[in-house]
Amino acid sequence: MRICVFLSAADLDDRYTRPAREFAKLIGKAGHTLVWGGSNVGLMKVVADGVQEAGGKLIGVSVDFLANKARPGADEMVVAADLAERKRLLLEKADAVVIMVGGTGTLDEATEILELKKHGRTDKPVVLLNTAGFYDGLEEQFRRMEAEGFLPRPLSELMHFAAEPADALAHLEANRSTG
Repeated sequence: MRICVFLSAADLDDRYTRPAREFAKLIGKAGHTLVWGGSNVGLMKVVADGVQEAGGKLIGVSVDFLANKARPGADEMVVAADLAERKRLLLEKADAVVIMVGGTGTLDEATEILELKKHGRTDKPVVLLNTAGFYDGLEEQFRRMEAEGFLPRPLSELMHFAAEPADALAHLEANRSTG
């Protein structure tokens, strides 16, 4: 399975890097491929290192203005012209999506896949990996959107909330996309 991970390229402390490394090793040991933003810095590097060290493959999709930070030695590296093309390629190359800790870019990518799912344009499983409670407020907001009628489909059909890396991968493996 090709698993797209949306996450930060920032250098973060152990409460975020440890679970990210754990998830990466699970991906690699299971023989899956990481599809990610292609960066060789920060949390993106931590995840790419973990997947590669555990025997998994790497498909990176960088963007022109960040190409100087692209990871050397990835199994495949594509450089998109802009962020919109990057998002499209990341989703196109993936069978499933995991949203990890990140900033505005990660939220942009996350809402893109949720919109596609909401409108029936994809059936790829999506997991929000809520490391260290980072997304507690966002989960609360999504649940409010559902409760107040802003989502045309049940939230459980759009995404799965996981607190631990093993739960995230188990959900993806149990809910593989059919197309």
